Order: sequence, then C-alpha cells, then structure tokens
Amino acid sequence: MRPEESKTPAPVLAPVRQRWLDRPASATQITHRARLWLYVLAGTVLAFLLLPTLIVIPMSFSASQYLEFPPRKWSLRWYEHYFASVTWRDATVTSLKAAALTSLLATPIGTLAAYGLSASRLRAARALQVLLITPMIVPVILIAVGVFYVYVKVKLNNSLAGLVLAHTMLAVPIVMIVVASALKSFDMNQEMVARSLGASRPRAFLTVTLPQIRFAVVSAAVLSFLTSFDEVILALFVSGGANSTLTRQMFLALRDQIDPTIAAISTIMIGVTTLMFVLVQVFGRADRGAREDGP
Repeated sequence: MRPEESKTPAPVLAPVRQRWLDRPASATQITHRARLWLYVLAGTVLAFLLLPTLIVIPMSFSASQYLEFPPRKWSLRWYEHYFASVTWRDATVTSLKAAALTSLLATPIGTLAAYGLSASRLRAARALQVLLITPMIVPVILIAVGVFYVYVKVKLNNSLAGLVLAHTMLAVPIVMIVVASALKSFDMNQEMVARSLGASRPRAFLTVTLPQIRFAVVSAAVLSFLTSFDEVILALFVSGGANSTLTRQMFLALRDQIDPTIAAISTIMIGVTTLMFVLVQVFGRADRGAREDGP
C-alpha cells in the first residue's frame, strides 16, 4: 500500500463502512436462521434417544450386584461373567450365525427385488412393492404369532433355519428400500448400452449396475445383519433351546432377575453396531474417492 492511500481521511471511509454493515444477509444465513428451530428440535430428539443408551455404558462397569447409576465402584466383573458364561457365549454365537446367514440371504433377494421393480414396466409393480414391504407395516408381534403357528406345522421351531427365514422376512424390505433409492439415481441407459453391445441382462447388471450401487448394497447388508442381530420378538417365538439368541436370553434374564451382565452385553452390542456403521461410512468415502479418481 502506498503512503498516500494509508492516509485516507475517516469521513471518506465512513460511508463505505456503513454500506458494509448494512449489507443484506446472504441466502445461506437467512436459511440457517429460519431453520434454527429445526436444529434445536433435532438436537432435542437425538438427546432423548441417545441419553438412555449412554447411561447403560457406565452401568456396565459397576461393581454392584444390581443395576446402579452412577456406579459407586468401578469393575469389569460383569464383562468377565459374560465371557465366562457358556450360556451367554452360545447365545452370542447363535445370534452371529443367524445375523450373518440372514444378511447373506436377504441382501441378494432384496437387491434383485429392487432391481426388478425398478426396471419393470408392469402396472402391478407398485402393488407388488407394497406387498414386499408389508413386514415393515404389520406389527412384528402379529408376524411372530403367524410364523410360530406355521413353524409348528413344518417343525421349524427352535431351529437355526427357521430363525434365519423369519429374520430374512424382516430384512428383505429394508434391503429393497435402500437399494431402490440408489437405483433411482442410477442411469439405466448405461446398462442398456452394455446390453446393446451383446451383454446378457445378468452380465450387464453384474458388470455395470452393481459396481455403481455397491455402497447401497453394502449398507443394506449391514442393516440386514443388525436387523437380525437386534431382533427379539420373533426370537421369543421361534428360537429356544440350543438355538436361543442373545436378545432372547437377555429378555429372559431381565424377566427372571436384574443382572448387570445385561448392561455389559448391551454396551458390547452398542460398540459392535457403531463400529459397523463407521466401517460402512469409511467404505462409502473410499468408494466416492475411487469414483472421482477413476477415468
């Protein structure tokens, strides 16, 4: 800056300063102010949902014989009890098996259903979509009662296969909705080009469509896994004995006695769920980065 410019008199700068102070707020600032109430409401709802969950975590480290918050003495005794208990270990293994098999079964079924409904031009496609998401509409207790009576006739009660089939019925609508939302933003003309060049429809889907919606498919697989792993109502009706799930065992433990081991198990489940969602987000960022760096 030259010396003569630095000595500009204050009266000359005053109008400029006033215009800068009186400038209109940007559209972004106006939008944020208008949505301030929405941010406050969202924060209140999140706090209402998360605080009870976060209270469980310190309770799991209590040395007391009963559930206690805040803990007067800290200890890992309930985690040790969980890992040392054969009953809890067997229930955890059953839940992991059922969740993994449910994910492996529900993900391809839901993905193919979403793809078929997205590519279909039939008038009945909308009605079929509503029919497929019925398990999300009907109360789970009614589904559990119906499944129980069917399983009694076909002798699938207290079996891992019956548990996986029941959980798959609940997970397929979730997979279908997630994948369908990804297909709405996908240009089907790309697949049509591959088919016009001689690729069969399955090959065009596997080589063109699926790679571009893989993040949605992975997210749907994780959600189907968690749907099975956290489900308790169906498990109360169709699982038991050697195939009792972790959530069923927790429910029975709460009914019979208040065991702080449940707080330790809940904390582990919260950690597993959070880790899986973090891994999905990491995969999503890597996927977007690969697309941006691609040709």
